Amino acid sequence: VQEALLGTVKFWLDLGVDGYRLDTANFYFHDRQLRSNPPRGRPDGEDPAVSEVNPYGWQWHKFDKSQPENLVFMQRLRALLDSYPNTTMVGEIGDDDGLARVAEYTRGGDKLHMAYCFDLLGTAHSSEFFHGVIKRFEAIAEGGWPCWALSNHDVVRFATRWGGNQPNLALLKLGAAMQLSLRGSSCIYQGDELGLPEADIAYEDLQDPYGITMWPEFKGRDGCRTPMPWNSTQANLGFSNGASHAKPWLPAVESHRSLAVDQQDGVPDSLLSFYRAILKWRKTQTALIDGDIALMPLNQQVFAFIRSNASQRVLCVFNFSDKSAQWALPPGVAVQEVLSVEGLHGANCIDGAVSLQPWSGMFALVA
Repeated sequence: VQEALLGTVKFWLDLGVDGYRLDTANFYFHDRQLRSNPPRGRPDGEDPAVSEVNPYGWQWHKFDKSQPENLVFMQRLRALLDSYPNTTMVGEIGDDDGLARVAEYTRGGDKLHMAYCFDLLGTAHSSEFFHGVIKRFEAIAEGGWPCWALSNHDVVRFATRWGGNQPNLALLKLGAAMQLSLRGSSCIYQGDELGLPEADIAYEDLQDPYGITMWPEFKGRDGCRTPMPWNSTQANLGFSNGASHAKPWLPAVESHRSLAVDQQDGVPDSLLSFYRAILKWRKTQTALIDGDIALMPLNQQVFAFIRSNASQRVLCVFNFSDKSAQWALPPGVAVQEVLSVEGLHGANCIDGAVSLQPWSGMFALVA
């Protein structure tokens, strides 16, 4: 089986593909003795990777994934890709301890180039939560390279998870700014750059087997998988031409019409314009590309860290609260220049303190 898979990978590499996204990258081997997983009971608290009504979450996955043999196969796969210049792999990690597996599967330069897990895919979005996630990963990373995502095709869109029915535009911009400044790569799920909310899909339109089976306790994952809204005036919001034979797999939804690309394109303060601006700006900040990360002291409102490499140190400060915040610069940190990012408003630095409006952030060069 391994040889067949490697042969398939080589077939596409020979055709010129740039790389692979590996689904459930730690699932490829199970226990040799076919032992049953130990029981977990219903999850206590939120598990972004699985609904509490799904029996999959009622066990500890000790024997059906993340086996030692899986790492050996990852090494074989990486060796094959390394023989093709400028190719890469990103792996999805689903595990009871996702951060540990991301570290394990990306350290050493001989397995995945990068990987993501579900730790940022839940409803939590406080400064203390982010500080805890990044602190733990950096403590175990040993050179591992994460790929941070705020949404994917398995979870409710982050505009709805974080912002409810009426998400604050400043919160969505702040989430993007934070995501794009963490150490690692970023994966932007289609529609995040438009601020799309979770779509409400009628039962008769469902395609996801999970949703069909577990309705109505769990409505499945189709709410984040609807067509991209390109044009607010066209049939299916521009995703297809509207002919009967071109009916989309899932329906385009009315709540996305006002957020379509044509409604945000060229609008200076739109979320789409902000994503374009910060992605362009990020490419000019070398510390955000390959620098180390040093967390600033834990704060109830403000999540802050410094990214640094040999050429620059960039202070990143984010107020993840709905109240104004005053954040004092830690000893030994002196702001040299506040960096302007088009669309990121509400923060300034005066006399050694950063003033932040609700859901605002700031980048600065520091000594």
